[in-house]
Amino acid sequence: MDWDSVAAGDVVEALREVEWSTSPRSLAEFFSRFAFPRSFSKWMSRLKCNLYYYRTNYFILLIFVLGLALITRPLAIIGAALTALSLAFLNDSFAATFNEKAIRTIRQFSPHLAAKMRPPHMPVIRGRSASRKTVYVCGQPRLVFVLLGLTASFVLWFASCGLLWILYALATALLMIMLHASLRTPNLKARLNTFREEFRAVWRNYSEL
Repeated sequence: MDWDSVAAGDVVEALREVEWSTSPRSLAEFFSRFAFPRSFSKWMSRLKCNLYYYRTNYFILLIFVLGLALITRPLAIIGAALTALSLAFLNDSFAATFNEKAIRTIRQFSPHLAAKMRPPHMPVIRGRSASRKTVYVCGQPRLVFVLLGLTASFVLWFASCGLLWILYALATALLMIMLHASLRTPNLKARLNTFREEFRAVWRNYSEL
């Protein structure tokens, strides 16, 4: 496959669509055959090829470095959890499931309080809602939980100086990935396996038509 003709946007789009459940490449293959690229075009071609081929290895490396950074800042772990939970409320399915389980649990202890947590009644005009449907969590718009969670997580990040520390760890991990992707010499096996994976993905898409 000629990676010189592949644009960076195409690589990003391919990384979004390709399956990430593939097992990582072996360490023996990951840490072998390093050399400086001979030209800028060779460097760009190698970079795109390695980012696609070693994507699972790079993802594990990123999580490992961020995990080490979080361990050294225990308070930042709570902040990270709150941030993830707050952003998860933006997903309709998660918000509805959380609301259902929360109200079901509260109903066991206080049916009256659970009844108050029902979402407000929306007027219907000619079979359609008069206003855009709003997702509610425990009787409140989900944006309330998102804003409260992000505010609390920001306070924890700031109090533990974890935000700058995590950004530093993220920059370090990305630098390590860029160095490896720039110096790792793509072999014929990497190019062939990459082509096979793309061909299988395209074939699955056409077979579903």
